[in-house]
Amino acid sequence: MPSSANPRHPIALIAMTLVMAAIFVADTTTHYEVAIAVFYAVVILAATRVLGRHALLVLSVTCLLLTWVSFAMTPHGTYHIGLVNLAISNAAIVVTAYLVVKMEAARMAAQAMQEQLMRIARGQSLEGLTTSIAHELNQPLAAITTSGHACQRWLAQEPPNLEKAGQTLERIVRDAGRASEIIARVRSLTKGELPHKMAFDFNEAVQEVLTLSQELMQTHQIALNLELDEQLPLALADRVQIQQVVGNLVLNAIDALTLVSKPRRSMTLTSGVRDGRILFAIADTGVGIAAGLYEHLFDAFWTTKKDGIGIGLSISRTIIEANHGQIWAESNASQGALFLFNLPIAKPAQEPAG
Repeated sequence: MPSSANPRHPIALIAMTLVMAAIFVADTTTHYEVAIAVFYAVVILAATRVLGRHALLVLSVTCLLLTWVSFAMTPHGTYHIGLVNLAISNAAIVVTAYLVVKMEAARMAAQAMQEQLMRIARGQSLEGLTTSIAHELNQPLAAITTSGHACQRWLAQEPPNLEKAGQTLERIVRDAGRASEIIARVRSLTKGELPHKMAFDFNEAVQEVLTLSQELMQTHQIALNLELDEQLPLALADRVQIQQVVGNLVLNAIDALTLVSKPRRSMTLTSGVRDGRILFAIADTGVGIAAGLYEHLFDAFWTTKKDGIGIGLSISRTIIEANHGQIWAESNASQGALFLFNLPIAKPAQEPAG
C-alpha cells in the first residue's frame, strides 16, 4: 500500500473552493435574517488537515471579505438584523481561526517534542533503558492523542455523535492502561529479567510503530510501501522489545532518506515466512552503506552519523538475539540499505486462546 505525503490536497482544495462558493451564493440570495455565513467557520475547521498556518490565516481573511461582499449584495431582508448576523458570522470566523491556529501550533510543538524525545533518549542511555521508555510509551501516548482529536471531531458535530465519542474515550482508557503496563515492563528490565515471550500478531505490532512515525514521514515527504503477509503466523517473542527494534530501524531509515532529494525518498516494509521463521525487512532508498562497513554496523559505539554514538543497532541485535532471532544488513537491490531480522513462529499450543 503506497503512501505519500498529502496526496489528496488538490482535491480537498477544489472541494473547499466549491463549498465557499456555494455558501457565498446562498448567503447573497437569502434574506438578511438567515445567517448562512457562519458556515465559513466549518470550512476553516475542515481546512486544518490540508493547509498550514499562514494559508489558514489567508483563508480566514478571505471568508471575512466574502461575508462583507455578500452583505453588500444581499437585496432582501431587514438591514439591522443583517448587521447583527454579519457581526455574529465574523465573530465565529475569527474565533474559529484563532482556535485552529493555536491547535495547529500546539500539535506541531508536541510532534517536535516527541521526535526530540525519541532521538535524545536513543542516544543518552548506554543500556537502552531510556530508549525503551521513550519508544514504548510514545506508542500509546500517540494513540491517545489521535483518539483525543477524533473525540473532538465527534463532539463538534451537529448534533454531537455521543456514541462514537464514547467509543473513542474507551480507546483512550485502554491505551492509558497500555502505558501503565509498559512502565511495569520497563521496571522489570532494570532487574535483569528475561524477555516476556508470548504469541502476538507481528503485522499489528509493526502497524502500531508506524502510527507513531506517520507524521514524521509525512513531514519529510517519505513514501511508505507496506508488503505485509496477511497470512503471517503469530510470532513468539517479547512484543514490546520487538517494537522497539522496528521503531529504531524506521528512525534510521528516515535519517538516511532525509539526506537524498525528496522524489527519491521511499521506504518499504515487508513481512513473510522464510525457513520456518518470520522474516521482517525494511528497505530504504537513502544514501546506502559502503561495502566495507557492514561488518561494523552492529558494533557498540560505532556509527556513521555525525551526532550518533552507535548504540541503536547494537541494542537491536541484543534484543533480537535474546528473543532467539537474528538481525543483519544487506545492500538494497536498487539503492539505499536493507535491514532484516527473523523471529521464531509460535507453535499452536503457544497461541493465545480465542
